[in-house]
Amino acid sequence: MFSNAVRVRKSPPKQGWRAAVYALSGGRWNPGLSDAEERLREQLGKIRTPLPGPHSVVVSSIKGGVGKTTVTALLGLALAEYRGDRVIAMDANPDAGTLGDRLVGEEQASKTTVRDLLDNLDQIRSSTQLSGYTHLAGRLQVLTSEQEPELSEMFSADDYEAVLRTLSRYYEALLTDSGTGVVHSAMQGSLRHADSLVIVGAPTQDGASRASRTLQWLATHQDSQGLFPYRQLAQDAVVVLSCDRSSPYVDESVICEHFRARCRAVVELPADPHLSTGGIVDLDALSPAARDAALNLAATVAEGFQGRRTTGLAAHGFRG
Repeated sequence: MFSNAVRVRKSPPKQGWRAAVYALSGGRWNPGLSDAEERLREQLGKIRTPLPGPHSVVVSSIKGGVGKTTVTALLGLALAEYRGDRVIAMDANPDAGTLGDRLVGEEQASKTTVRDLLDNLDQIRSSTQLSGYTHLAGRLQVLTSEQEPELSEMFSADDYEAVLRTLSRYYEALLTDSGTGVVHSAMQGSLRHADSLVIVGAPTQDGASRASRTLQWLATHQDSQGLFPYRQLAQDAVVVLSCDRSSPYVDESVICEHFRARCRAVVELPADPHLSTGGIVDLDALSPAARDAALNLAATVAEGFQGRRTTGLAAHGFRG
């Protein structure tokens, strides 16, 4: 009763001249949040979407060099930084992936890898034991790939599933940086257990066409029973266009509209001096535009944490 009689108080600003005015007035004058602060608040609200159980997000592309690993790193860092649950990013690239290099550095990443974990999976009884095989980048846990080509190539769907089953007991959000071959054994394993899919392309003719082919393959691929197991996954996918490669001769709006008609959302990641170095990714070192894009990506992916479950972890007997 009389709930409508209570005046709504504006949230105090924390940035720019608005925050200065609020502080100098002792809180008596509150100009409210700026548009940027309102946008950030909305993004963080989406990023914190609750999870009903472990959720597998696979980041994929059938073209190398378009920023797939960078996108995985940004997504993992943003989710881990602003969510209250546990987030891990796994490098499942069978070609000596570089996710560990981008998150913890090459030397640290090579100390323990997914192969070490596979060799000792039956000994894992707690998150503390599991942490001996992962690396920490901010609040994000990272499981790096094997760097020896012979051992890396041996990473199969069975290996992936065994690792994922263990990780799903201790983490809520599980990100997979996959390889570039959709028919590779490990990639098939990741797709089989995916709850969400992020496809990375570029606003160029080749970068966009490869991403489109990935979506087309997922939508039309039939299994041995004549079913289309990845059709819903493709429809609910988020496409990221990495704009470090672009051309004034390409109409990016045409490319964006093409993907918006075929998936759930499109996110553009602008070129960024920090990311272009190829070094360790740091959210605080990004340009304002790139940081906003990273948070927008995390918010968009997290919106799919509820109500868009596919045949992922829960359907295959994983914890949930």
